[in-house]
Amino acid sequence: MIIGIDGNEANVRERVGVSVYAYNLLKFFRRKADRQTQFRVYLRNAPYDLPEETDYFKYRVVPGNLLWSQIFLPLRLYQDRDIDVFFSPAHYLPRFCPAPGVVTIHDLSYLYFPEDFLKKDLFQLKNWTAYSLKKAVKVIAVSKTTKKDIVKSYGLPQEKISVVYNGYEKKLDEKSKKFKFDLEEKPYILYVGTIQPRKNITTLIQAFFKFKQLYPEFQLIIAGKKGWLYDDIFQKVTDLGLERDVFFTDYITDNQLIFLYKNAFCLVLPSFYEGFGIPVLEAMNLDCPVIASYASSLPEIGGDACLYFDPKNSYDLVEKLKLMKEDKQLVKDLVNKGKKRIKEFSWEKCGEETLQVIKGSVL
Repeated sequence: MIIGIDGNEANVRERVGVSVYAYNLLKFFRRKADRQTQFRVYLRNAPYDLPEETDYFKYRVVPGNLLWSQIFLPLRLYQDRDIDVFFSPAHYLPRFCPAPGVVTIHDLSYLYFPEDFLKKDLFQLKNWTAYSLKKAVKVIAVSKTTKKDIVKSYGLPQEKISVVYNGYEKKLDEKSKKFKFDLEEKPYILYVGTIQPRKNITTLIQAFFKFKQLYPEFQLIIAGKKGWLYDDIFQKVTDLGLERDVFFTDYITDNQLIFLYKNAFCLVLPSFYEGFGIPVLEAMNLDCPVIASYASSLPEIGGDACLYFDPKNSYDLVEKLKLMKEDKQLVKDLVNKGKKRIKEFSWEKCGEETLQVIKGSVL
């Protein structure tokens, strides 16, 4: 069996979110590649920091820019007629693909929060995802929440959709132990993720402002790249006079992020909508207690190892922060529950189950 893969999400310098997912699957597929199960990874550009080729794990660079997955890739696939199945790790299957397709859907945030997206991106997500879901012989959803959303919004039969949870990474190593962030020695609350409206960062900033009136020694660190429509988030910090207490790191390395998790008072994930929520597992893996919004997939992923709050209520978040500050036994319990919780998730398990779905789609 030869499995074709769209590898472009993994082929970037700064991997976050879907790029991390795609990269870890490629690493797993390379380890599993043999004469019976071969992989051909299609890229728009030359591979950058990707798993090395083997006899049964190969890259194919297909030049092209605009509409690459809709024009240039399909043309190449019609030349490579030996592909048995094609897998896309992120929403878009190639049009006119000669082989059956499997696609992973991470979330449907563009349907629930369309105002958060640029018009061009929104059009593409709506139309190309709809096409991919119709065309695919099998669909992978990264959570039960995402599966439910797909069935509700697109009317797909449940049996066509398999739930395969993401894994997590950010393992502690010697570099991260020695790493120091250029920060004052003060306790801090941590947020990890893209800076964009549906992440609900303004509610976190509002809650931090109230919490800081009770515990003035605290800081807030917002670790993540700028997404879009983020001006209101920065303006909120200015309006509340928190410029000296809220730090935006922009993109950071794994070792920097590990350091932040290991030394944080807690992680707060205040999102209105998450298809999965990898930072929850990363934090648990590094003994960082978690407060998450009671929304979308977060309770599904966090289980009983998180505190939860109403994402529309900053006062509720303040109460959860106070509870964590005042109850040391609660923090210990959350950390211990987190250690048990993360055993249910790994990239090895994600890769194995994903490969089963791909193979099963053509049997």
